[in-house]
Amino acid sequence: MTEETPGFEEKPDVPSGATPDDAESKAAPQEGAAPAGDGSADAGLVAQLDQVRTALGERTADLQRLQAEYQNYRRRVERDRIAVKEIAIANLLTELLPVLDDIGRAREHGELVGGFKSVAESLETVAAKMGLQQFGKEGEPFDPTIHEALMHSYAPDVTETTCVAILQPGYRIGERTIRPARVAVAEPQPGAQTVKAEGAEENTEAKQADSADDKENGGPEEG
Repeated sequence: MTEETPGFEEKPDVPSGATPDDAESKAAPQEGAAPAGDGSADAGLVAQLDQVRTALGERTADLQRLQAEYQNYRRRVERDRIAVKEIAIANLLTELLPVLDDIGRAREHGELVGGFKSVAESLETVAAKMGLQQFGKEGEPFDPTIHEALMHSYAPDVTETTCVAILQPGYRIGERTIRPARVAVAEPQPGAQTVKAEGAEENTEAKQADSADDKENGGPEEG
């Protein structure tokens, strides 16, 4: 009897003239059998794919939220930078207003001549480039938001509170007023409107009386 060695499988008998491919073709039907766990493996892959997709969606949402926060931060920093710049310019120009007032008074008195005139005009040009605007004119209506009344009087030729003299011009930067115009104002005389109203009523009554006389006399005489 021949003893079998445990742990070794019996290999199929291969004829002496056969090739290794012939042996593989005989063993192929056994190797081609589908494993029993393929269905559960596919379900596991689908579950993993769903988890990956969920994680990708969450990371994408986080990235979009972070990008929006960064854009808001950039806009806020830019807005703050512009505000700080405007405040710095306004503070600088506010300190220069007395010098500009002196230049204006010198111009009114004809003393703005020579080199002083060139320096003064250069300073005014630089201030204008930085956004400084002068306002306040005689004859314009009084506006308490941009005018400061230092003198008050009554005048018969005005119909509303009016700036009749500019004591110091006002200055603004864009929409921001850094100094109101200091003015003298005049209001209509208290009795002027009453007198005008009474005169208008008398004229109306006179016209009505003339019209009534014409009707009683049969109308105006023909020439």
